[in-house]
Amino acid sequence: MPETPFLADVDRFLTASKMAESAFGRAAVNDWKFITQLRAGRRVWPETEAKVRKFMATYKAPVAEREAA
Repeated sequence: MPETPFLADVDRFLTASKMAESAFGRAAVNDWKFITQLRAGRRVWPETEAKVRKFMATYKAPVAEREAA
């Protein structure tokens, strides 16, 4: 299945933040399987995409991670 622009944005965020897929899903939408299912073709409602994009836009790494960078 070809990668969607939304999934590409999520992948860039995961790489930049060094966040695990399961941690991202749990933090963004309270679903640790979200990314795995997204890669498998899960449909994302516009409201869910907006929630995930807001999470990515407002995410701040924990202090320990920012200091290590």
